[in-house]
Amino acid sequence: MSENKIIRVKDVMKKEFDVVNGLITVAEALRAMKHTETKTLLVDKRNSEDEFGMVLLSDIARKVLARDKSPDRVNIYEIMTKPVMTVDPEMDIRYCARMFDRFGLSRAPVIEDGLLIGIISFTDMVIKGILNSNNNTND
Repeated sequence: MSENKIIRVKDVMKKEFDVVNGLITVAEALRAMKHTETKTLLVDKRNSEDEFGMVLLSDIARKVLARDKSPDRVNIYEIMTKPVMTVDPEMDIRYCARMFDRFGLSRAPVIEDGLLIGIISFTDMVIKGILNSNNNTND
């Protein structure tokens, strides 16, 4: 990365993601999932006082598949992480990567003014952040 160019979360985050209701089953959520590349289902708030939740595909593998549970009988709320750590879209990706490392995260929702606007992962930071900034400096 260049010394002076700050790459912000909003510059590399995925803007398309799946939001589900926590009351639906895992099977329903997977059928409705349109953005499998995010490997994540974000769980919507039940009301304005609630917090967002998150289910990774790896959560489904560990908590449903590996335990031989039926995805038609397990609700999203039973396996979600809630509350989740969120990221500000203006955050420098270097700090975002440090936060992920410190707290053992692989991805996080991006929140602006209380609304979900994206999802960020290590992959986004590395491929879109480092790789693209290095390609731009070689032009």
